[in-house]
Amino acid sequence: MKLRQILQISLLTSSICVLGGNPTLGEQVKDTQHTSTSLLAQSSTPDSAKPTEIIEVTAIKVNSTDKGVEIILETTKGDQLQVLNSQSGNSYIADIPNAQLRLPNNNTFRQEKPVAGITEVSVTNKDANSIQVRVTGEVSLPTVELFDGDEGLILSFVPVVASTPQPEQPITETPPQPEQPTSETSPQEQPSATSPQPEQPTSATPSEEPTSQTDEPIELVVTGEQDSGYKVPDASTATKTDTPLIEIPQAIQVIPRQVIEDQKVQRVADVLRNVSGVTVKTDYAGTDTYTIRGFDTNANLRNGFRQDSFTGFTDTATIDRVEVLKGPASVLYGQLEPGGIVNYITKQPLNQPYYSATFSVGSYDYYRPEIDISGPLNQENNIFYRLIAAYENSGGFRDFAYKELYTFAPSLSIKLSDRTNVDLQYEYVNLNQSYDRGLPPVSRSFDLPISFNFGEPSDRYELFANRINFALDHRFTDNWRFRSAVSVQIVDTARSNFQPLDFENPFAEDGRTVARRYNQVGDYSREYSWQNDLTGKFKTGPIGHEVLLGFELGRSVFGYPFRISYNVPTLDIENPIYGAAVPTTFDEGFEDESNSYRVGVYFQDQVALLPNLKVLLGGRFDFVNFRDEFNPDIINGAETEITRRYYERFSPRIGLVYQPIPNLSLYGSYSRAFRPNEFAVSEGGVPLEPESSTQYEVGVKGEFLDGKLTATFSAYEITKNNVATSDLNNLGSPFSIAAGEVKSRGLELDITGEILPGWNVIASYSHNDAYVTQDNNLPVGDRLVNAPRNSASLWTTYEIQTGNLRGLGFGGGVFFVGDREATLPNTITIPSFVRTDAAIFYKRDNYQIGLNFKNLFDIRYYDSTGFLLSPGAPFTVVGSVSVKL
Repeated sequence: MKLRQILQISLLTSSICVLGGNPTLGEQVKDTQHTSTSLLAQSSTPDSAKPTEIIEVTAIKVNSTDKGVEIILETTKGDQLQVLNSQSGNSYIADIPNAQLRLPNNNTFRQEKPVAGITEVSVTNKDANSIQVRVTGEVSLPTVELFDGDEGLILSFVPVVASTPQPEQPITETPPQPEQPTSETSPQEQPSATSPQPEQPTSATPSEEPTSQTDEPIELVVTGEQDSGYKVPDASTATKTDTPLIEIPQAIQVIPRQVIEDQKVQRVADVLRNVSGVTVKTDYAGTDTYTIRGFDTNANLRNGFRQDSFTGFTDTATIDRVEVLKGPASVLYGQLEPGGIVNYITKQPLNQPYYSATFSVGSYDYYRPEIDISGPLNQENNIFYRLIAAYENSGGFRDFAYKELYTFAPSLSIKLSDRTNVDLQYEYVNLNQSYDRGLPPVSRSFDLPISFNFGEPSDRYELFANRINFALDHRFTDNWRFRSAVSVQIVDTARSNFQPLDFENPFAEDGRTVARRYNQVGDYSREYSWQNDLTGKFKTGPIGHEVLLGFELGRSVFGYPFRISYNVPTLDIENPIYGAAVPTTFDEGFEDESNSYRVGVYFQDQVALLPNLKVLLGGRFDFVNFRDEFNPDIINGAETEITRRYYERFSPRIGLVYQPIPNLSLYGSYSRAFRPNEFAVSEGGVPLEPESSTQYEVGVKGEFLDGKLTATFSAYEITKNNVATSDLNNLGSPFSIAAGEVKSRGLELDITGEILPGWNVIASYSHNDAYVTQDNNLPVGDRLVNAPRNSASLWTTYEIQTGNLRGLGFGGGVFFVGDREATLPNTITIPSFVRTDAAIFYKRDNYQIGLNFKNLFDIRYYDSTGFLLSPGAPFTVVGSVSVKL
């Protein structure tokens, strides 16, 4: 290894400490430091030319040395990284203007207190073309050396430890600094580490190379699993590339793992309460569905693959982060609702040993152990594994509630060569719990206790999910990459329950007696998908391009046999008597199975017309073959009815981003989406044309506080046409026409990041007006279901950074959801609510304990499934203990 640069910052720091009381001399020290920085910048970037090649840093390692700690930025081109150094207080800052992080999980790295004297190490993508390394000393600025090594660029730090007395360093005895060698200087021409040097104070930069070159280092941290804070600089959902969020001409929000852990989210849907424009649709079966910008989601994504939302239970243990793309997403993912899409990004194997165990207990007999271990499997360090396992057992505030959950998720990542990776993931989920339909959408329901259940203790719900992902990733060159991935998701459920016979009018004339029925249903879904993406970077003259060419084959199967018995006892809500016998015969039954075959061809070009002016162009051709088999009477063996439909659609997107300054972008976009009218037919059984949607969006994105805090403000208008509505020429028939139209327009604000060291925040506000603009049956102007006009959230945590209370933290948040309509046409309004949560925790190097308080003031509130009402949980406490090595 050769010594690349020696930054004797400690001499300057010592001078600052001695001369702190002398403004004149202090000014001289600042000038000296500025000169040192300029010399380094010149040696790293000859002729001050802007770098033309962006070098990828694929991993971050932190190793201890006998003098301190070293940070390794892993890359094959470490000698080409250009370093511009500066300081802020006790923090050393290195800006590298020709690099980008490309880590296995989040492209953000943070480690607190790696060694004594260092409070924090962080490496982040500062913008689309640069990395920022920040190392903060506990009592003063650490000493640093930079080296080029086989693994990449190495920054070696020697901290000043508070307990170690520092020798006095008079400014008059500071030796002159040797001239910085240029990057072209040969090792023989550079100052030798063994040549005679002026005597240096104790805190000066050590002349020898880092100890890690002679001794085996101790691995301290795990790539990708550090506390990365709340800010995530990029996401793949919007473009299928690691484009910085500030350069995407569409609103997208990312909720990192740290928020999930800080809020102790027990159900993954709850974390979406932190995102503007998203309203959670909850029921007690645990399925994850949402209303985004006024429109219900008909599917979610899992690592970019379609996941049926009706049977799509997701455990938080496997989730690394949640990405929410606002607005139409058909340009990359096919037939979807126009409000947006939720993408669950799962945890990946790590290339460093990692061991984590968490145990949580809480209200209603809740307890949950969870383990997460990862690391290399062989000495060559090219096969990595991860194993996640969780078990959950709990009751609930609803009558007869119980839940038992098993999650098991192993994964492998194999590095076949420096350019080829293979990833294999498997997840098994077994959920066994009570089945609870909630409350009917009528005013009387608001008078009932939130625990009241219209069902029986025998009601049950079982889910078995098997999900497999396989991905091959190959880089032909530094600029061209091919990825081929397969996803198989097999989910089977069984549910049986008592419920009101008629949810719209559940009560008899006496206002207390409810007629009921018994259901027995076996849902199943199969999702098969094969995606192939080719991405490349090139230039046409001065114009840069990042292109994506993609091809997808997919098949979705969803079916359910449905049996109903009407021979069940009624229920008196003022004097309920439970214990009804489960019927063994059925009065009615039907079965339905739908098969959707999809072929998608898509393209995208991210064009850099100027360094601060970028255009996004994209489109997707979809070919959908839909087949539905419906048997109206499986009790008596009726003949199956078969319906076939075929669709061809093109979904375009165009966006423009202008950055007047690097940390601020102005954007505008136009996009379209489509979704088949799968079950609606016109007279003669002719299928309706698909629903089509158009969105116009403009916005502002900014990064503040040295890029630690991000904000997005957006305004949008979405129009959905071809909505199925009644055929006025065939009233009373099942026929429809595609003449309906709905509209959604609104404003959104999202803020995420770190305000001060240890102070994180995630906040949102949304104003949305979603309503019917044309229909033959629904009143024009009626608001869409579960779409509040106003909603907002604020969650923040603060962890004490120094002193005897270091590691002690507090958190709190409020979640406001305005009043919503429960039905179309609008007949019942769900009241608005403000829920308050709080947390207290204590973190040390390898463990954390905490208490979370949810619904602190025990307010009554209701979520909605889009039809039924789901009372929210009352005041709840969750305690947790976790150990990470």
